[in-house]
Amino acid sequence: MKFALTAASLLLLAGCATQQANQAGAPAAPVSSSAKAELGSSSAALEAAKKRLAAVEPSVYFDYDKFEVKKDYSNVVTAFGGYMALDPKAKVRVEGNADERGTTEYNLALGQRRAEAVRAALQAAGANAANIEAISNGEEKPRAKGHNEAAWTQNRRADLVIR
Repeated sequence: MKFALTAASLLLLAGCATQQANQAGAPAAPVSSSAKAELGSSSAALEAAKKRLAAVEPSVYFDYDKFEVKKDYSNVVTAFGGYMALDPKAKVRVEGNADERGTTEYNLALGQRRAEAVRAALQAAGANAANIEAISNGEEKPRAKGHNEAAWTQNRRADLVIR
């Protein structure tokens, strides 16, 4: 994490120096070989984070009437949070969902609590809070049709959507 922040700082400083030099009509300041190496490593780290992201299902599932993120989904949270920490432009929408049991109002509130729980977990994994939107679909976007535990289990989730 410290390495990623250093690389991002170097990118920012190099960009500012180039822009200031270009505005003044002067040549851009040269980038040192160590800065180039860190930038290359940063790029490699971002590519590795993208691969980790592609390897996980972008959903976190919840127990009945619960909104705690279980340890079973730490790989999902870590993959998304790590990617977002390395790419400050990355934005994610967390869509909380509920099964059909309960009132519409209750399910909307539960879906929102689930989305907010995942949002907090992403922040703990390094993601910038400003780049995470948490919304609730309530019971309106079921993944599985049906009126049994198998369907309900699939519908109690939060989906992570990169925007």
